[in-house]
Amino acid sequence: MNHYETVFILNPVLSEEQIKETVKKYEDLLTENGAKMVAKEDWGLKKLAYPIQHKKSGFYHLFEYTVSGEVINKLEILFRRDERIMRYLTVSLDKHAISWAERRRVKLKQKA
Repeated sequence: MNHYETVFILNPVLSEEQIKETVKKYEDLLTENGAKMVAKEDWGLKKLAYPIQHKKSGFYHLFEYTVSGEVINKLEILFRRDERIMRYLTVSLDKHAISWAERRRVKLKQKA
């Protein structure tokens, strides 16, 4: 089981309900394939550095999870096929990135 982090950007024209439905779809896909969710974050609507599909903003979401590598391929194929997903990035976390992510989550909890 490897530790991964996926950030994806959803189309800004989606309704609140469509966003929740899309995030739930991918979260369920991961858990059905044996992933253990470590953290989920909704970063909200953010301005993009450059236009993507003629859009200047998007809804950012982050998943941090542990899963075997074969599942990542399934996830990314579905991301490519889904018109609601504008961009995505999945990275494998090493021990330093994992500890940094834990410290970041602790800081976020203290602010809340």
